[in-house]
Amino acid sequence: MADSSQAKVIPLHGSPSADGAGSQTDSGSGPAGGAGRSASLGDGLLEAAGALAQGLAARTLGDDWRTKVAGGLEFARRRLTGEYEVDDLGFDPDLTENVLLAILRPLYQSWFRVEVRGLDNIPSVGGALLVANHSGTLPVDGLMTHVAVHDHHPAHRHIRMLGADLVFRTPVIAELARKGGTTLACNEDAERLLSAGELVAVFPEGYKGLGKPFSERYKLQRFGRGGFVAAALRTGVPIVPCSIVGAEETYPLLGNVEPLARLLGVPYLPITPTFPWLGPLGLVPLPSKWIISFGEPISTDSYDPEAAEDPMLVFDLTDQVRETIQHTLYALLLDRPDAF
Repeated sequence: MADSSQAKVIPLHGSPSADGAGSQTDSGSGPAGGAGRSASLGDGLLEAAGALAQGLAARTLGDDWRTKVAGGLEFARRRLTGEYEVDDLGFDPDLTENVLLAILRPLYQSWFRVEVRGLDNIPSVGGALLVANHSGTLPVDGLMTHVAVHDHHPAHRHIRMLGADLVFRTPVIAELARKGGTTLACNEDAERLLSAGELVAVFPEGYKGLGKPFSERYKLQRFGRGGFVAAALRTGVPIVPCSIVGAEETYPLLGNVEPLARLLGVPYLPITPTFPWLGPLGLVPLPSKWIISFGEPISTDSYDPEAAEDPMLVFDLTDQVRETIQHTLYALLLDRPDAF
C-alpha cells in the first residue's frame, strides 16, 4: 500500500510537466524570459548607440570616415613606434600631412573658399621657387598656399617656406614652423633646398607687406635686394610668380601701436576692426573670398651660376617678377566682384 505522505516531485526549471509548471518558462514570464528581454534591450541600445556614433562620424568626417579613422589610428601607431622621418632642417611630412594641414583645411575649404589657378605652372618634380605677395597682418597666406599646392597639385608637393627670424624666436610657433617645413629666410638654406629638388616659397615684401595698412591693400611693397633671384640663378630653377587675393581682408589693419610694438620687439602691433576690441575673438579672421594664382614660370637655366653676381640682371629679374604679380593682382580683383 502506497505511503500517502510521499512528497510531490517538482520538475527542474525549464522541464515540461503535466500540471503546466513549465508553462511559465515557455511563456517568457519566468527568470529566463526576463534575462532574454534584458539581453535584447541591451543589444538594441548598443545598435542604436553604434548607429548614432556612425552618423556623427559621417557628419563630422564625411562619408569616408572609416578610412579617416583607420588613417588616424595608423598615424598614432607610427608616432608611438617612431616609424616616421624628420629631415635635418626639422621638417616632419607625416605630422604636416596628418595634423597641420588637416587643421587648416576647414579654413581653406569652407571659410575662405579658396579658388586656385595655374597649378600646371608648378613642376611636378625638381626644384622651383614660388614668389608671392604678402599681406593680411598674420601670415595666413603662406599656410593657405601650402594647402592649395599639396591638396590640388597632381604631385601633392609640400612647400618649404622661408620664414623671418621672428618666427623662430617665438615659442611654440617656432617648433610648429620647423615641423611644417619652414626654414630661415637666408640664401644658404634656400639654395640647399632648391638644389635638393624642393619647392621653396618666399614672400619678398616681408613685414612691409604683411603689416601695411588696409588703405594700401594690393599695392606691392619693395622686393628687397633680389636675394631670391640670386638663389634661383645659382641653382638654375624656375621662378613661379604667385598672386594671392583675399588675404588683405582677413585682418584689415587700421592702425599700429608703434611704441608698444617696439617695447615687445615685434614689427607692428595691429589694430583691426575686431582686435583688440573683441579680445581673443578678434583673432578670428574675416571670411574673405580667396583666389591663389600661379603664373607662368620664369626660366633661369639659360644663365650661368655666376650670373647671380650681376646686380643689373638680378634687379631686372626681380622687377619682372614683381610687375607680373602686381598686374595679376589687379586682374584677379576684377574677377572677384565681392571681397566676401
